[in-house]
Amino acid sequence: MLVITDHIVLRDDELEWQAIRAQGAGGQNVNKVSSALHLRFAIRDSSLPDAVKQRLLASRDQRIAADGTLVIKAQRYRTQEKNRADAIARLRDIIVAATRVPKKRRPTKPTRAAQQRRLDGKTRRGQTKRLRRTLDD
Repeated sequence: MLVITDHIVLRDDELEWQAIRAQGAGGQNVNKVSSALHLRFAIRDSSLPDAVKQRLLASRDQRIAADGTLVIKAQRYRTQEKNRADAIARLRDIIVAATRVPKKRRPTKPTRAAQQRRLDGKTRRGQTKRLRRTLDD
């Protein structure tokens, strides 16, 4: 059981783990040991609330595949246990961010004073340019 928030708990069978070899420098160790992990989380089939699922699927996160699977690659550390904890922490952060309901934007209009300041600035700029012109006799 993975506790995300007070109301959201994921079962262990909802997470799919795959051990892979880490990329990058590391000498012989990187070629022998599969310490990196892929965490796959099927958003559509999960026990998350529908609103959270919709926000996750609607986000433009490149880690979410077209079929609704979230893939997290954890290879920051040299041990599988630390990479597993890192992947779980990152999954928790992604889901917690999706639980927050975004504020609805209220369209605003510039104040009359702001509009007047804008027009005054345009007038001053026009006068400056007018003074730079060459005079024809």
